Parts: sequence; structure tokens; C-alpha cells
Amino acid sequence: MRSLPIFILRAIAVFVTGGLLASMSAAAVEVKFQSVAAGVFAHVGDKGARSYANEGLNANIGLVVTSGGAVLIDSGATFESARQIHEAVKSVTSQPVKWVINTGGQDHRWLGNGYFAAQGAQIIAHENARADMMARGGDHLAALKVALGERTNGTSPTLPTRWITGEDAQLVLGGVVIALRHRGGGHTPGDMMVWLAQPQVLFSGDIVYVDRLLSVIPVSNTRAWLATFDVIDALRPERVVPGHGDITDLVTAQRQTRDYLRSLRSHMKKAVDDSVDISAAVKSFNAQPWAALLNATDLLPGNASRTYLELERD
Repeated sequence: MRSLPIFILRAIAVFVTGGLLASMSAAAVEVKFQSVAAGVFAHVGDKGARSYANEGLNANIGLVVTSGGAVLIDSGATFESARQIHEAVKSVTSQPVKWVINTGGQDHRWLGNGYFAAQGAQIIAHENARADMMARGGDHLAALKVALGERTNGTSPTLPTRWITGEDAQLVLGGVVIALRHRGGGHTPGDMMVWLAQPQVLFSGDIVYVDRLLSVIPVSNTRAWLATFDVIDALRPERVVPGHGDITDLVTAQRQTRDYLRSLRSHMKKAVDDSVDISAAVKSFNAQPWAALLNATDLLPGNASRTYLELERD
């Protein structure tokens, strides 16, 4: 049998490779829940930036299964990723998703609400998240459209239907007690943690980052952030499902989140008190203990400057 001419073989290779790449780029993000404790599960999201490949779902999602229904912790960044989260839920349990708890006002915490609201789920968040969601929801969606294109189709900022007030609240579904903790926010004003006392598991939302550096954004408040972390120190959970990064323990959460925030605030407070220029204060901060975390190079300067400005206002 005669072999094909080399130019034809090259054309076939280009066609096949191109087809594979197109297929890979079109693939949907894989949502998979892993067991954390009996009846408690978590999807660990991509640790990198939002992208077409991860459909903006670069954060962790929680699931609590009870005899009275399932509780989803955060709804994803888009209508379509919420659908994929739901399919992953169905692979774990036949219980319907009765409640969706939004742990904060960042896009991947709540822009999937519309899908679950259409399924009849009650959407729950802290009252302090309302203004933040209303102010930034449109901007979040616009930014996601640039990154995700058609993968944002059907997504509309859909507010929760039940608002939690005060610092502590307790919900019960199917005999499972779900405690909610809020101390003024942190990464966003509505940051609220979900505590399951019996298995000693904490879903921290964006109060805890591990493996990657946390992000201080314009709506963040590092003072409230540390006040919220004081709750974690008091609870002493056996397992922490962070907002970003692998499921972890208290010591790692303290080292990679709490200690960084404490050091940052202490340095910037002294700089402000001593009338040190912001540029000099940022450059003189010793970030070496956290420099190996993902995204550190990109985020360290902005985190430092925003913390300086916050302390200047205090």
C-alpha cells in the first residue's frame, strides 16, 4: 500500500489537532463533589483566575444532604455552571435542593441563583450582601461576558429571597442544624460562614483562602475580616472548606489567611501612624512568608495599598 504524500499527512495532522483543541475548549467545566463528612460534600474549584475553560467557577461549592432536602452553599458564576452544579448534586443525592446559601457578594457565590430559583429553591444570604450584590452584580456579569462569551447566556443577577440579619442565625432542615456566622463581612460586606457543629466542618466562604493568596478588593474590610476569623479560632473546626483552595485544617487557614491579614494591618497601621508614604509602606512590607502562594506576585501590591487606605480612613 502506497503511503500518503507528506503534505496530505500534515493536513490531516493539522485537522485532527485543531479538532481536538476545539473539542477541549468547548468542554464544560467538571463539577465533582467529594465527601468531607457524613452527608457533607465540597467541590474544590479551579485555583486560577476566571477563564472560559473554568466558566468563572474558580471557587469552592458546598453541599449538605439531609432527610428534608439538600442545602447548596453558593450557586456558581453563571446559569449554565449552576446547571452543572445541579447535575453534580444529583450524582450524590436524589434529594432536591431546598436551600441555596450565598456566602458573599462575589460573582461565583451568587450569579447562579437564577437557575436554582427556577427549580424552586429558597435563596438565602446575609442582609449586608444586598447592597453589594445590587451595586456590583451588573459589573460582574459584564466582566464575565468578556471572559466567557456565550457561556454566560441565561445568566441574570438574581437576588436572594431570604435575608439573614444579625451576627448569628440557626437554620434546621431534616434535623440538621446549620449555623450561620457574620461579623461585618471581610472580602465582601455580606461574607457569611456556614458551621456544622456535629461533624465540626466549617464552610468559610471567602473568609479563608489557602494555596492561593487572598484578595483585598475595594469593598473588602480587613478589620471585619479578622473579626470574622476570630469566630473560626473560637469554633476550632476539624475541617475547613475555604472559599478558595483545598479542603484544609485550622492551622493552615490561620497561617495563610489570618496571619497574613494581621501582619498586613500591623505594618500598614504603623506606616499610617508614622506618616510613611503609601508607596514606601507597600514596598517595605515583608510578604516573604506568603510569596509562594498562587497569584501572590499579582495581588500583593494591591492588597497592601488598599489596606493602607483602609487604615488611613479608620
